[in-house]
Amino acid sequence: MPEPGKKPVSAFSKKPRSVEVAASSPAVFEAETERSGVKVRWQRGGSDISASDKYGLAAEGTRHTLTVRDVGPADQGPYAVIAGSSKVKFDLKVIEAEKAEPVPGPAPAPAEAPGGSGEALASTTEEEGGSPSPKGSSSAAPDGSGASDDPIGLFVMRPQDGEVTAGGSITFSARVAGASLLKPPTVKWFKGKWVDLSSKVGQHLQLHNSYDRTSKVYLFELHITDAQTTFAGGYRCEVSTKDKFDSCNFSLTVHEAVGPGDLDLRSAFRRTSLAGSGRRISDSHEDAGTLDFSSLLKKRDSFRNLRDPRLEAPAEEDVWEILRQASPSEYERIAFQHGITDLRGMLKRLKGMKRDEKKSTAFQKKLEPAYQVSKGHKIRLTVELADPDAEVKWLKNGQEIQMSGSKYIFESVGAKRTLTISQCSLADDAAYQCVVGGEKCSTELFVKEPPVLITRPLEDQLVMVGQRVEFECEVSEEGAQVKWLKDGVELTREETFKYRFKKDGQRHHLIINEATLEDAGHYALRTSGGQALAELIVQEKKLEVYQSIADLTVGAKDQAVFKCEVSDENVRGVWLKNGKELVPDSRVKVSHIGRVHKLTIDDVTPADEADYSFVPEGFACNLSAKLHFMEVKIDFVPRQEPPKIHLDCPGRKPDTIVVVAGNKLRLDVPISGDPAPTVIWQKTLTQKNKVPAGPSLDAPGEDAGDSNEWVFDKKLLCETEGRVRVETTKDRSIFTVEGAEKEDEGVYVVTVKNPVGEDQVNLTVKVIDVPDPPAAPKISNVGEDSCTVQWEPPAYDGGQPVLGYILERKKKKSFRWMRLNFDLLRELSHEARRMIEGVVYEMRVYAVNAIGMSRPSPASQPFMPIGPPSEPTHLAVEDVSDTTVSLKWRPPERVGAGGLDGYSVEYCREGCSEWAAALEGLTERTSLLVKDLPTGARLLFRVRAHNMAGPGAPIATKEPVTVQEILQRPRLQVPRHLRQTIQRKVGEPVNLLIPFQGKPRPQVTWTKEGQPLAGEEVSIRNSPTDTILFIRAARRAHSGTYEVMLRIENMEDKATLVLRVVDKPSPPQDIRVTEAWGFNAVLEWKPPQDDGNTEILGYTVQKADKKTMEWFTVLEHYRRTHCVVSELIVGNGYYFRVFSHNTVGPSDNAATTKEPVFIPRPGITYEPPNYKALDFSEAPSFTRPLVNRSVIAGYNATLCCAVRGSPKPKVSWFKNGLDLGEDARFRMFSKQGVLTLEIRKTCPFDGGVYVCRATNLQGEAQCECRLEVRVPQ
Repeated sequence: MPEPGKKPVSAFSKKPRSVEVAASSPAVFEAETERSGVKVRWQRGGSDISASDKYGLAAEGTRHTLTVRDVGPADQGPYAVIAGSSKVKFDLKVIEAEKAEPVPGPAPAPAEAPGGSGEALASTTEEEGGSPSPKGSSSAAPDGSGASDDPIGLFVMRPQDGEVTAGGSITFSARVAGASLLKPPTVKWFKGKWVDLSSKVGQHLQLHNSYDRTSKVYLFELHITDAQTTFAGGYRCEVSTKDKFDSCNFSLTVHEAVGPGDLDLRSAFRRTSLAGSGRRISDSHEDAGTLDFSSLLKKRDSFRNLRDPRLEAPAEEDVWEILRQASPSEYERIAFQHGITDLRGMLKRLKGMKRDEKKSTAFQKKLEPAYQVSKGHKIRLTVELADPDAEVKWLKNGQEIQMSGSKYIFESVGAKRTLTISQCSLADDAAYQCVVGGEKCSTELFVKEPPVLITRPLEDQLVMVGQRVEFECEVSEEGAQVKWLKDGVELTREETFKYRFKKDGQRHHLIINEATLEDAGHYALRTSGGQALAELIVQEKKLEVYQSIADLTVGAKDQAVFKCEVSDENVRGVWLKNGKELVPDSRVKVSHIGRVHKLTIDDVTPADEADYSFVPEGFACNLSAKLHFMEVKIDFVPRQEPPKIHLDCPGRKPDTIVVVAGNKLRLDVPISGDPAPTVIWQKTLTQKNKVPAGPSLDAPGEDAGDSNEWVFDKKLLCETEGRVRVETTKDRSIFTVEGAEKEDEGVYVVTVKNPVGEDQVNLTVKVIDVPDPPAAPKISNVGEDSCTVQWEPPAYDGGQPVLGYILERKKKKSFRWMRLNFDLLRELSHEARRMIEGVVYEMRVYAVNAIGMSRPSPASQPFMPIGPPSEPTHLAVEDVSDTTVSLKWRPPERVGAGGLDGYSVEYCREGCSEWAAALEGLTERTSLLVKDLPTGARLLFRVRAHNMAGPGAPIATKEPVTVQEILQRPRLQVPRHLRQTIQRKVGEPVNLLIPFQGKPRPQVTWTKEGQPLAGEEVSIRNSPTDTILFIRAARRAHSGTYEVMLRIENMEDKATLVLRVVDKPSPPQDIRVTEAWGFNAVLEWKPPQDDGNTEILGYTVQKADKKTMEWFTVLEHYRRTHCVVSELIVGNGYYFRVFSHNTVGPSDNAATTKEPVFIPRPGITYEPPNYKALDFSEAPSFTRPLVNRSVIAGYNATLCCAVRGSPKPKVSWFKNGLDLGEDARFRMFSKQGVLTLEIRKTCPFDGGVYVCRATNLQGEAQCECRLEVRVPQ
């Protein structure tokens, strides 16, 4: 059953029930709604039923009927009826004609499921099924065919009541639809009202949950093993999401195990607590052994005599109450009157109940059945004893609790005994008992852990297949119990071969050693105080080549270096030469540092000229390049040979040498000439704008002739050391650049000269690099879980065309970027998906060319994926007038992270498609009065919910609304308390509110005693639905009969109200004493002149002695006007007074007798005797003298003695002959003859002889002592 305040309201007052009919017969289903005019739909298999030859639909007022004619096997199945938001399901079962025999006894109709009107109604067969499934499961079929598709609530299938034999197992299942949920729902299981079962998980109880991706349904299971009789009772399952809540109640019945020895003939005589079922209820198992001979005499078959449990339940409850209050002689009559046949067993149970209700002799107040306390807090267990001197023992799980430190505190105050447990931990979760003599009372303490909060959430991860994944989350408490879930399904310890869980203080880790594609999904860490969610994306392993190997041309004895860079630094590979594996030696070296693989060949020879390849292990790719051997041809020339540069440059056109930025550039130029020529290296300085990302550059030779683009200037290169250097030998000149940069790009001119001549060659060097980072991307079209990312190309493409782009995102508070694509993006925009609504993200982009990937762009502006809310629900027309329509609705089911800014209301005429706004802007309320509408128009209305993401889907009225006032007769609804005489005290406010009905707004008229109300003291306030008569301070003159009248045209309604304003009465009149005799006096008086407008309830009579004039009450609430006052004292004079009382109180004044009344004395005169005066004077004497004392310095000292004497003697204290009366350090006390001298904080100076002297008229006395003050060593 849902919790109070959340119970769904059904639109049906009578619901259709499942039936069984014979073939070829008609089947009739009836339903009644709460109101007339409600639109009702009948469905079969999810499809609406319309009137036809097969189906007949009828509606009369609130009664609706579905008739299925000529029923056949094809008509068998589930049906449903829908009214508003309420849906009721029922079944039609078709049986063969020969099987349609009447079952003895009335078959009970299925009761409505406790979940409310949204629950499906099971068939009669399902309701009467007594035995559980073999596995003890209370859920529907595993395939989910029994699951409900009820759209109301969160449950798809609710847990059902279950029965199990003691020692057996049973499983309760609940299914929750997850198609519309962004996060897994939170489910809690309870026993009783508040015992949370999550803290009781152990040997007998386990909780499981799973998620079916195909049907998008969450399955939550409560599994009970080795059931005990104490497990029986009511349970509750609660499911909640961000903005929804639902709950369901179910019960568990545990039967006692029946052994083979119990199956004897006597079982035929045993009565059952439920007629017609072979079951025993857990709370009445004591009746099982009672023999029922009357069942054999009456020849009644209890198994065929079925009763409706709905009819028995109230009767049984009433009979128990009657029997508990009746005398034993009435038991037989009550049993006969209520049809009880098993009276003996019923009386036995009644006797047990009365025995339980027997008052405890040791306890006046026992412990509560259970207590709950939060972890770390303290709890007090208190009992109240009948005997305050009785001894008490406290037990924990049967063991006596001993006094130990401050953990357990035992308190005893009067008859109360209290056990205080401080700093409660989970170890204190146990059963406690208080034992007094031979009697004890028990309780159970539940320790509730505080919610464990998540201090650092999980982060999304993107990995490749085979990589290691580690999720890390930090919680608020060390050693806290957490759950790891994947897609809503808990990862249990049984899967440790796949997942590894690690705890490190407050940090919790989930480790996946080798990720597979099946491991992708949403992972969550759930604690008692929340959960953290992260996404794991696993991509197939794909190797990216950041830098491929390039062709090389080297000369003899030179060094050739092939280098490539891949994306994975752990990838190994093999170098091939002409397809065969290359074996390293002293001249050929292979190295692997990080992502870079190198092949180095020293002292190149012609045999090294070949095709070289690098093959990464585990990937189907091959990086190839060719090594060209450059032969230097030197022709024999005679002396005085002109210089010559020996390069293969056909037509003397400059060659283009391409080098990757950061690599080493070495230009080895063979030369000849005799005498040895002089070599000059020059670089042509050019000025040229950077080429934006796009098509590749044209060949340099084509641009050489464009004089508008190039501006030439030459720079001489002559350094022999440094990053750029020139080395010249006899037969060659070497130009080296360490770590090529963009500035090194250009045309280099090599000139050789000697006296015979000169030669010159131009070499073009092109430095290629990764592109510049693009500008920060721009975010647009932000949706619920997606957005559009746009960016511009980089300003410089690195000398190579941009092949594509790589996009990354991260959460704003995180430092971990996650890649969104593995295939390069060719376009300049991309739609990013699979984001979590309400989380702030940032985006950045990389540009990629043949050389590699650029640095990342600046992060985009932070943005939050937000979707518009769903449509509002339950739109209804509340009221209609000639120009207005009042609408009301409920908030949307899904609001989202964007919140709710308000609602917009629009309307349009029937048949028109143009909607007009009913108000400017938005309204935050869920109701609206639309004004200034044309009278008689038929309008449609719709409402949208808005948030920062925009408007959501609209909800519109199903039928057009006619703008026309509905005439309604005026009717006063006088509250019950105003139908009687209304009584108010003088000065109190009067506020009479009377609701009424009527359309158009009726005219309200108030009158008093037939006259219109006048004056400012009485005010009338009218509203469209009620009228108020208000008097700020009531007076006696306001009493009377008021009449209120409603009038609409020639129709009217009246109501009469009687108002009585009451006040205190006046005092009685003419009080007098009519007679006095002995110890008595007779008073008489007349009623008060003013009774305060209400009945006089009585009088109060008081008397006062003339001497003291203190008044004492003699009689109270006395209703007569005469009385006799007794017990007066002879010889005294008395005054008498009387107060009058009514419902307001006593009168302010009293009627008092004017003259005192004397009680006469008899004639005897008393003469007191004469006594001789005695002299009690006595000289002072010390009954206890002072005593010598020795004290320690720094402490107070006290000297005491006792003296007697009459008159009281005067006491003086002396120290060494000096009077101490003026010294503030000495305090003197005298009480009942005991004299005390107090010396505060003694010091050695205070030592000496102290004298106490007492003096009076009869003489004096003194005593002395010696005080020694010792200084501590």
